[in-house]
Amino acid sequence: MAATPRSASHATRRLVAGVIAAAACSAVLAGCAGGDSGSTPPQGAPGPKKAAPAAPGSVVRLIGDGSTAYTGRQPHLPRAERLRPGQKPPQFVVFSWDGAGEDSQKLFSHFRKVAKRNNATMTYFLSGVYMLPESKASQYHPPQHSPGRSDIGFNDARGIKDTVDQLRGAWLEGNEIGTHFNGHFCGSGGGVGQWSVAEWKSEIQQAKSFVKAWKTNTGLKNAAPLPFDYDKELIGARTPCLEGQKNFMRAAHDLGFRYDTSGVNDQIWPKKKNGLWDLSMQLVPVPGRAFETLTMDYNFMVNQSGTTSQGDPDKHAYWGDQMRDGLLQGFDRAYQGNRAPLIIGNHFESWNGGTYMRAIEETVHTVCNKPEVRCVSFRQLADWLDAQDPKMLHKLTTLGVGKAPGQGWASFLTGEPAPAPKGVPGAPATKS
Repeated sequence: MAATPRSASHATRRLVAGVIAAAACSAVLAGCAGGDSGSTPPQGAPGPKKAAPAAPGSVVRLIGDGSTAYTGRQPHLPRAERLRPGQKPPQFVVFSWDGAGEDSQKLFSHFRKVAKRNNATMTYFLSGVYMLPESKASQYHPPQHSPGRSDIGFNDARGIKDTVDQLRGAWLEGNEIGTHFNGHFCGSGGGVGQWSVAEWKSEIQQAKSFVKAWKTNTGLKNAAPLPFDYDKELIGARTPCLEGQKNFMRAAHDLGFRYDTSGVNDQIWPKKKNGLWDLSMQLVPVPGRAFETLTMDYNFMVNQSGTTSQGDPDKHAYWGDQMRDGLLQGFDRAYQGNRAPLIIGNHFESWNGGTYMRAIEETVHTVCNKPEVRCVSFRQLADWLDAQDPKMLHKLTTLGVGKAPGQGWASFLTGEPAPAPKGVPGAPATKS
């Protein structure tokens, strides 16, 4: 039943006020990270944004038990614009988080602040079981496992409330809420790599159901709802351990998803695969080593301390610097080269003394404030890709890792010859 301002709970009225404030702020500044209303956006700003209409107070419609709600268009979500003929593409960078939830480390809330300080938006892949209390674990029926089984456990009422608070705030700031599914089963013996298309559909629907019924499952009926319809918000995911992508993508396509980021690729422009944008993570250098690894904290850790997350404390600082510098090297070769979007994945974990969290924070600060850089969510990247001329995107996919067009961007993207340098035969005459 739709809630009106007069009948809505106090918590819901607070949400209405927050949505209106966020949307109004978006219309004025296209971002409310702070500062004066007349301040100049940083160089790395995502570019001009058309103002989203502010959601009126009456446009808050509770969904189901009130765990979620329709509140209008998401604030701070820019409308994608097509590149002009010959225009150099921006450098996109996507920072994303697997199994996003707020616990005692408070890393979710911390990186929301990091994003706002650096004019960035991110994607948070929520694990559905983080919205399900341990006492209701039997509601989860994982494929090929007994009911109530989860390799990452469940949550409690306090943890769910804290996670909801972060999800709500993140969405109102323009970030994306994706899914990391539920039980995080990897490897043999019922791991996600062995799941059928039908089993993936079951897993996805259950992940949605836990988000859409967190109030009922926790008893927190007076709390404010999440300000989005999760059936519409959820358009992409990353599979546990990057396994099971083939059948997941088939299921995701049938369910209306728009992208997947479970694969491994070089730093090249993305294409569609099975009707979804294949926004795979990428291989970047490992400074001081003769190989490359994935743009993810876990993969750097495995190449440094092995599977243990508590390696030699004397090496923690070096390992964090190594990850940061590897990401920056990958960024630089795209930024100066083919401008392929850089896709980075992480976990809210304090592995090896939290050194990877420091590495990510320093990377965000370094890259997101550069000219022509847009630190965006996967949704924003997919929106931009969908808005472009398919012929232009195809041309971009022909550029190798770190390779800028030899004839210059304008000539490469228009098919016209580059202008002759001044002072050579055929060049325009110059006035003395």
